[in-house]
Amino acid sequence: MRPPRGAGRLFAAPASDLTSHLATFGPVPDGPAASHLLDELQASGLQGRGGAAFPAWRKFAAAGSGRDPRSRGGAAVVVANGAEGEPRSAKDATLLRAAPHLVIDGLLLAGRTIGARELYLVTTAASLPYVARAIAERTDATAIRLREVPEAFLSGEASAVISSLEGGPALPRDKSRRLSSSGLAGRPTLLNNVETLAQVALIARFGAEWFRRLGTEEEPGTRLVTVSGSDLAPTVREVVGGMTVAAIVRAAGGSTDTLGAVLVGGYHGAWLPAERLDTPLTGHDLAPFGAAPGAGILVLLESASCGLKASAAIAGYLAAQSARQCGPCANGLPRMAEVLEKLAGGSRDTALPAEIRRLAALVTGRGSCHHPDGTTRLVLSALTVFSAEVKAHLAGGCLADRRARAGVAA
Repeated sequence: MRPPRGAGRLFAAPASDLTSHLATFGPVPDGPAASHLLDELQASGLQGRGGAAFPAWRKFAAAGSGRDPRSRGGAAVVVANGAEGEPRSAKDATLLRAAPHLVIDGLLLAGRTIGARELYLVTTAASLPYVARAIAERTDATAIRLREVPEAFLSGEASAVISSLEGGPALPRDKSRRLSSSGLAGRPTLLNNVETLAQVALIARFGAEWFRRLGTEEEPGTRLVTVSGSDLAPTVREVVGGMTVAAIVRAAGGSTDTLGAVLVGGYHGAWLPAERLDTPLTGHDLAPFGAAPGAGILVLLESASCGLKASAAIAGYLAAQSARQCGPCANGLPRMAEVLEKLAGGSRDTALPAEIRRLAALVTGRGSCHHPDGTTRLVLSALTVFSAEVKAHLAGGCLADRRARAGVAA
């Protein structure tokens, strides 16, 4: 059996059933030592695909080693997170439908590596049947427990997933303890995005050197990216690390010719202006724009669409999706969304941009979770990237409307 080549590694061939999965990827190596897999993960440079980009090997090592003194102890737990609350992301659902056995392999390997006795796979109702069918085909996956979470923006946040597993609401918790030392029921918990675990399954089979044959030093291997907007339905592509945003848009079947900007990283991301779409999808290259690859989400915005109006709609959605467990979420985000809506709606109050920045400073870093920080990132990015639009709105006009009218006239 030869390892998959090219960019289509996770989707090397239709492999939704066990027979085709084994024919495509072969079996997982028998009983690789935990230290060997950790070494391979470290050498591979694999970063988590859930959005935080934390080195995968570090999370494995932390959950499998010493405990926080405050931990209530007990055997370790592994959780595969396929909640995917971000409305513009479809990669996890696509992966669980097309290649569920890779995720199961990774989950089993993670459990074996850290000595976990409990394994969970958390996802939405739409994806559960595909995973349940895959588990039913196997004799080695009977210990995996499937759990459903609601389709809500915050349901995929790590502590929200743990809360749901413990019978509480799928909302973030204000906790200082790390999951790796005191997670589910106070036990050491390894929580990984399902795409991360699928990549772990491939690295266990083919090694770190194979993984690094594609991509760059900073962004090795491949990743799944969801591209949508500008009349393009959500499209998932497996792309090589370090590809430019423009190249990924084209690979998904979109065009960059009429774009005004691209939202990188989803609703907690930042805008990339059209003239910089040649920027590689890497943390280093996106940092000057306040952006990061995140969970691999690109949202296209036409030049004839107003970036302020689009951002105001997203900010309003995020304010409504907040957990309302702290002041920044309950009060700060709705107020910030309201002020941005006024600016986008045509108010000529020149104090509005400064008020948005004041509110952003008040909520940043003060929330019980990172939801306020992500929302302010999006809003402040809009003020920067669409600064010309801000001036036009304050003067009583809208540049996007003018472009749209000019396009119709032409």
